[in-house]
Amino acid sequence: MTSRGAGTAFSRKNYRLSTEPEKSKVTGIVNSRLLNDYLHRVFTSADGNQPAAAYRKHLTFQNLQEHLDRLLAEENGSEDGPDQVAEGRLGPSTVVLDHTSGFEGLLLVDDDLLGVIGHSNFGSIRATTCVYKGKWIYEVLISSQGLMQIGWCTLNCRFNQEEGVGDTPDSYAYDGNRVRKWNVTTTNYGKSWAAGDIVSCLIDLDEGTIAFCLNGISLGTAFDNITRGAGMAYFPAISLSFKESVAFNFGSRPLRYPVEGYRPLQDPPVADLVKARKLLGYLKNVIHIGIDVTEGKLVEKDTSMWQLQGEPTVLITLAHIFNYFSPLMCKVYLVEDVLMTFLLSILERGGAVEAHPLIQQLLDLMWLLMEEYEVHECLKQLLMSLLRAYRFSPIIPDLGLQIHYLRLTIAVLKHEKSRKYLLSNVLFDVLRSVVFFYIKSPLRVEEAGLQELIPTTWWPNRFTKEGKESKEVKEESAEERLRRRAYERGCQRLKKRIEVVEGLQVQILKLLLNNKDRGGGEASRYIFLNKFRKFLQENASNRGNLTVLCPPEYMVCFLHRLIAALRFFWDGHKAKTPATLSSEEAYVPPQLFYNGKVDYFDLQRLGGLLSHLKKTLKDDLAAKANVLIDPAELQAVTMDDLDEDEESATSAAQSQRPSAALAIGGALARPGWLSSPTLGRANRFLSTAAVSLMNPRRPLGGLEKIKVRTLSVEQRTEEDIEGSHGNEGLLLGRPPEEPDQPITENSLLEILDGIVMMYNLSVHQQLGKMVGVSDDVNEYAMALKDTEEKISRCPKRRRDIHEELLKSQKVFSEKLNHLSRRLAWINVTIYSKEKMQDIYWLLRVCIRTIEHGDRTGSLFAFMPEFYLSVAMNSYSALKNYFSPVNSMEELPGYEETLMRLAAILAKHFADSRIVGTDIRDSLMQALASYVCYPHSLRAVERIPEEQRISMMKNLLAPYEQRPWAQTNWILVRLWRGCGFGYRYTRLPHLLKTKPEDASLPSLQKPCPSTLLQRHMADLLRSDRDLAPSFLNSVLNQLNWAFSEFIGMIQEIQQAAERLERNFVDSRQLKVCATCFDLSVSLLRVLEMTVTLAPEIFLDWSRPSSELLLRRLAQLLNQVLNRVTAERNLFDRVVNLRLPGLESVDHYPILVAVTGILVRLLVDTDVQGAERATAVLLADPCFQLRSIQYLLGHAEPSALAAAAPAADKRHFSLHTYTEYISVEELAKVEKMLSHLSEESKQAAATTLPTSEEDLCPICYAHPISAIFRPCSHKSCKACINQHLMNNKDCFFCKATITGVDDFTKPASS
Repeated sequence: MTSRGAGTAFSRKNYRLSTEPEKSKVTGIVNSRLLNDYLHRVFTSADGNQPAAAYRKHLTFQNLQEHLDRLLAEENGSEDGPDQVAEGRLGPSTVVLDHTSGFEGLLLVDDDLLGVIGHSNFGSIRATTCVYKGKWIYEVLISSQGLMQIGWCTLNCRFNQEEGVGDTPDSYAYDGNRVRKWNVTTTNYGKSWAAGDIVSCLIDLDEGTIAFCLNGISLGTAFDNITRGAGMAYFPAISLSFKESVAFNFGSRPLRYPVEGYRPLQDPPVADLVKARKLLGYLKNVIHIGIDVTEGKLVEKDTSMWQLQGEPTVLITLAHIFNYFSPLMCKVYLVEDVLMTFLLSILERGGAVEAHPLIQQLLDLMWLLMEEYEVHECLKQLLMSLLRAYRFSPIIPDLGLQIHYLRLTIAVLKHEKSRKYLLSNVLFDVLRSVVFFYIKSPLRVEEAGLQELIPTTWWPNRFTKEGKESKEVKEESAEERLRRRAYERGCQRLKKRIEVVEGLQVQILKLLLNNKDRGGGEASRYIFLNKFRKFLQENASNRGNLTVLCPPEYMVCFLHRLIAALRFFWDGHKAKTPATLSSEEAYVPPQLFYNGKVDYFDLQRLGGLLSHLKKTLKDDLAAKANVLIDPAELQAVTMDDLDEDEESATSAAQSQRPSAALAIGGALARPGWLSSPTLGRANRFLSTAAVSLMNPRRPLGGLEKIKVRTLSVEQRTEEDIEGSHGNEGLLLGRPPEEPDQPITENSLLEILDGIVMMYNLSVHQQLGKMVGVSDDVNEYAMALKDTEEKISRCPKRRRDIHEELLKSQKVFSEKLNHLSRRLAWINVTIYSKEKMQDIYWLLRVCIRTIEHGDRTGSLFAFMPEFYLSVAMNSYSALKNYFSPVNSMEELPGYEETLMRLAAILAKHFADSRIVGTDIRDSLMQALASYVCYPHSLRAVERIPEEQRISMMKNLLAPYEQRPWAQTNWILVRLWRGCGFGYRYTRLPHLLKTKPEDASLPSLQKPCPSTLLQRHMADLLRSDRDLAPSFLNSVLNQLNWAFSEFIGMIQEIQQAAERLERNFVDSRQLKVCATCFDLSVSLLRVLEMTVTLAPEIFLDWSRPSSELLLRRLAQLLNQVLNRVTAERNLFDRVVNLRLPGLESVDHYPILVAVTGILVRLLVDTDVQGAERATAVLLADPCFQLRSIQYLLGHAEPSALAAAAPAADKRHFSLHTYTEYISVEELAKVEKMLSHLSEESKQAAATTLPTSEEDLCPICYAHPISAIFRPCSHKSCKACINQHLMNNKDCFFCKATITGVDDFTKPASS
């Protein structure tokens, strides 16, 4: 019988009509004797004994109510009245946190005054009730595992921002974060706690002791001989640091772990409990007993298959029961203790949830026989209790408790009317229902039973200093192989158990995404969609407000379950409609980003702000997508307008709040995630600060003033989303480039879009964070290996050392056993192969979405930035986070995906449609990382040739007009492995030190790309304007970077020479090292250019060649002179070996300069070598001793001066035989002899030039050019270099229109 079938006929308001005599004739199908027997069997007395039939009062529906009143009144008289105060306790009978006067610091308290979040350094709060005699207990549900001190204090305790509970006399606390107990002094006590644990706080004022339990396991007596006597009463109290959170249970709900002999601070509702249990007994009797009308007797029925088949007798009986039962089911204690326990007992018989239709029947009954507000409250409390039970259940090996609560959640949500009510009003509004999709990770491995599940532990124990690239991995021994296999079997056992929980979580989502339950209003999926969008908005718009954000560890689990449910429905739709796409081909069509049907809040688009794009691209929208923008939307929005809107929204929100909340200090927009696990909005903001702080001019961390936007999604209907007859719904405005093929149901597209946004909000960050456990395992494994080696080397006579080493070995082994079991859990829940496939699927969705968006031309600018971010980050996660367990190479279509992502990076890093500097930088960095690894570099080489050439052209764009360091680094990586002495992974002088992270892109082995080098050479040769502008910018940046570097090392040297103790700023050292690295990489790009296209410098028929060669020679000479001078500044700073300047050394910069010189002077034709030699020797800065320095030839004068310090080694390329080949050294020797010979000849033939004839700018060359129209003069080199950047005359600032050759007239 459905709830709609007889909703009015037998509702509680009018069911009594059927008790009237004339009505009973109509409805009373059973005779009065049978009815009497039936009612006596259902409504048994408290002792369970039935009086003999002769002595029983004849029962009919007319006197049933009176009978029921009498039964319920039995035994209730002896109970304590509600107002009777228990001895030993003072304060209100309902115990809550004292939010009026019993707190210190800034705190956020939940509506029910039981949950609290710390919002300052160390806030404290106590309860409203205290105890002075007897044995008492309360429970604290730990929501975050940070710094907190929980316990008891007296009224005289005074707390502040540094001292809390346990830091003053007469206050006592347990701190599971630091595993200590506190009472002014502190000692070790207890175990560490984790989020999801329950701490029980016990006080025995008869014996004077305080004790604590963790998840029901006693931690022992913490304090004895506590102060007692007149005026000494103890309050429950807590101190907690910023953003830590807990929820208290003083007895308003059943204690999870009651302790015999101890009373909760708040008395349970005993009378109501007795009543509720009796009524539940009667309800069970109705289910057990059936009436056989034809035989005229009562029969036992199978309860599991019970159904209410419109029998009036049964219905009226139930109506009488619910008349009393309904009001009781609005109380949280009774819902948890009576109703939830009963429903769980139904499911305890095992089997699928579908095998227990009784729960559906009971929910039908509740909707039929209870007032609407009662059903609402009852369902809300039931779901809250289930969520609390799920979240705070300890982990046991088979995860039985979690499975138990999830099964009941599924059973409740299977009921359509209940599901829709909960979706609309509870699941996202009051509850943190995402908790249902989270599987918490056990910190205490022993209690979780992982030792039994994974008895054998194992960890990898082969490491090298260079990290993962070791080729010399020895074969594992037979014993190691057995251990590894046993460990893997244990991991498989764990995986099977966790998969059961994950399967149930996906089932919940499948129920919420049901779009066929249209009975009584909108289908569940469309209610879910609107709530899901709101959830995303809160997490996107409140990035700084920690109380509103969903914790990242919950987001990760929610993402994977949602992907599973989404793909189930997507492929289900494909099976019914073969013309649509399968989930393997899923993508988000571009029209979602510009047609306004989906709200992206204030998230940045690729082309900037949405309001700006609507203005600038309104014509393209009209022409391509047939989307017209409302002129009202295009009105200019100034910042003032925005501020006014914000203020009016805030004042409107405040006017709707209760005045009490305002008086206390303002409201939060949403319930605090971190606080009480399930209860309502944390709308009390407590502060002990001065009044001026209560109404600050600027908002306090976004709490007082939260920008509230009314989401358009709230008003959307199914038709708006899915569309109908000619209305395309979400897909309105399809561009001509987009295929006409249907993709899937529109609602699934919006969920897919939300999943991509979720990954961007916090999932990626969490995936990176959890890798830390794997890193810890590696570190401990290395430490254990070192210790074992030391034990084997330890001399037998040194017993003391041997014993210490054995102790260390034991500590490391225990820690590794613990960590390897914890890692097994994390690998199953976060880094399993299935999870990896989910992230890979998401990466491919993003790639397809970007490709489809790119085809729309200018409309691509509407795409939110997070699609590109997720494409880059998900690839990074697959490569770096999942790799120890699962290899990305094994994924289907891996090579093709890699190539398509490479094409996206290559095309969009310089895409003019993308304006955000952050996203452009991210694209550049992703491309830079891509070219460092051989497999991804080959993917770049596989993209179409046209795209490759376009990418290289963008990389060669002049450096002045854009951030250039990353593009320069990309060019360097393409060259590394080809340059002079440039085959190293790490610099020679750093080999002895351990790299911070061997997987960094900069520490990968060289993998040059000859294909991309060839494209670069072709571009530089063929484009006559590109080469000069590119090289001019490279030379300018080199001049800047090297000059900055020299200036900084002068300051560092001066600081180091001062007598007083001083420290060089670490930031300055970092900037200095960066300038040096930039100088080296710019020199390498010049070497690359000279090698690939030497004619740019040496073919003087090109207009700028001679000038570029002169500038290059000038800079090379400056670098050589600065670096090679004896006992110079560079030498002294390198010898200081300051932390932060590790990369600064002679080798990298001198080898780069040598590579350029060798290519210009040796590896070229005769004419080229002559030109290069002439230009180099003509530069006034040229010094032959700088070239001699490269091969360790010191000057005679320097040798004489350095005679006493003969042990000091001189730099020489000869010492780097592992890095520089014999052929390369021979070329340097040849270059030195060539320059020696040429410089002697040049010195002999050079005629002295009078000072008047020298260029007044450089004083190095004779005057050779005259400017038009002002007739000022200089050498050609100076004016040509100047004209590349500026058209004004050096001297008079007139605009130069032309330059003529100048020859000095012969003197008479």
